[in-house]
Amino acid sequence: MTTSTLAQQLREAKHIVVFTGAGASAESGIPTFRDALTGLWERFDPAQLATSEAFRADPALCWGWYEWRRQKVLQAQPNGAHIAIAELARHMHKLTVVTQNVDDLHERAGSQDVIHLHGSLHLPRCVDCGLAYTFPLTSEALPEGGSRIEPPRCGACDEYVRPGVVWFGEMLPEDAWREGLAAAEDCDVFLSIGTSGIVYPAAELPLRALDRGATVV
Repeated sequence: MTTSTLAQQLREAKHIVVFTGAGASAESGIPTFRDALTGLWERFDPAQLATSEAFRADPALCWGWYEWRRQKVLQAQPNGAHIAIAELARHMHKLTVVTQNVDDLHERAGSQDVIHLHGSLHLPRCVDCGLAYTFPLTSEALPEGGSRIEPPRCGACDEYVRPGVVWFGEMLPEDAWREGLAAAEDCDVFLSIGTSGIVYPAAELPLRALDRGATVV
């Protein structure tokens, strides 16, 4: 497909889905799971820290790693991809961002309709009762290499608060998955940006769009 043909299809589209992965945020300095870890985390495989088993075995280590990642996000700025997607939305009838990323860079760039398939670093919840936890407005600066941090406790049941992300082995949030599927099946154009397209079930979305006759890029 030529650039001019794609541009024409974008202009004529009634609904565009932009599907983003880790590559979309990497330019903002957000570490991906393929990046080598440094500091306290250099002897760990990220996949070993992203499980419910890891949290149960060592809550302070697991929470510390996710808090280190969250601080990286807070220090980062939306990059050209985030800004271009938000700008495209302003000129389209309807544009939905479906992201596998757990940062808020799409929202900070100005995107309004964002579906987070893998949760968010900014929306932790109780590991037991599921009550949402709100981070303090200010937090202590972390060492550059990260540190172990005892997780906060739930205000309702006093259990630990867990990161608000989808860990390996967990189901995607039901509402987010349903909304992502609906968007993929409704769109005219489906754009994949910064994603390998091999992580299921999210990788099913472009296939759903293709089955419904959308242009998939």
